[in-house]
Amino acid sequence: MKSILKPILMAATIGSAGAVQAAQPAPAVRYDTVQVKGVDVFYREAGPKDAPAVLLLHGFGASSHMFRDLIPQLATGYRVIAPDLPGFGLTRADKSFKYTFDNLADVVDAFTTAKGLQRYAIYVFDYGAPVGWRLAVRHPEKITAIVSQNGNAYEEGLSPGWAPMRTAWADPTPANREALRKFNTLDMLKWQYVEGVKDTSTVAPDGYLLAHEAIERIGVDPQMDLLVDYGQNIKQYAQLHAYFRQHQPPLLAIWGKNDPFFLPPGAEAFKRDNPKAQVRFLDSGHFAIETHGAEIAQAMRTFLDRHLGERK
Repeated sequence: MKSILKPILMAATIGSAGAVQAAQPAPAVRYDTVQVKGVDVFYREAGPKDAPAVLLLHGFGASSHMFRDLIPQLATGYRVIAPDLPGFGLTRADKSFKYTFDNLADVVDAFTTAKGLQRYAIYVFDYGAPVGWRLAVRHPEKITAIVSQNGNAYEEGLSPGWAPMRTAWADPTPANREALRKFNTLDMLKWQYVEGVKDTSTVAPDGYLLAHEAIERIGVDPQMDLLVDYGQNIKQYAQLHAYFRQHQPPLLAIWGKNDPFFLPPGAEAFKRDNPKAQVRFLDSGHFAIETHGAEIAQAMRTFLDRHLGERK
């Protein structure tokens, strides 16, 4: 496994300069770590410091590595920042850190302050969604736009695949918690990347191999803690929907329609509280950015340029 992961880990550090607009040179992607709330947060950053900011928040089974191609495509006109959440990638937290979504949001909130982000758009995916939703509810004046790529916000978006988690939410016994361990195996991580994808040869193995390496390095317990805590996110949906109704943020939901966890009705539901929300479906699965990265990047540029105006 180490011989396989070595070049992949090097690629995660070096980054990718592919898939950028031919008319402009690829912006340099910088890699650094900042300590906030006792956590060493690793992040990727590119783009002009004075451009409108875009914060990219990854999800389960991933890290900022999932944005390796998206960052250069956005950074020609925007300041793009992608942190690794605690428990993922190269971010390091000590053993006393409690893995809850409230705490993840606290760390990311402090991270945005440390990076001087007074106003910013968010791209939320999977676990990044409940983190981003907390930031939006706390600081509505800071959120300039939202892109949700399979980032759920409504109960109807939760598939039957959440049944084991629902059991643990209702009765968090050691046995019910232990039943969630299977979601962290290499086979299960790979399944989440390829399920719903017509041509699985288009899915690079980097993502799920790096995610599994991080789980082995950091431990499975933080991941199980977050799966058990995910039920708290649903309890906060009412506050989130009120935020949508009151503030009507520009919102693009771009969704892999074959996602085994977050269903298309969850994307359509954004229109209920935010009638101007744009909803677009892609013929892909949960990790749609791995197969439809070019379409997502183009849709985001059009959306962000319309609502924020790129830096000239």
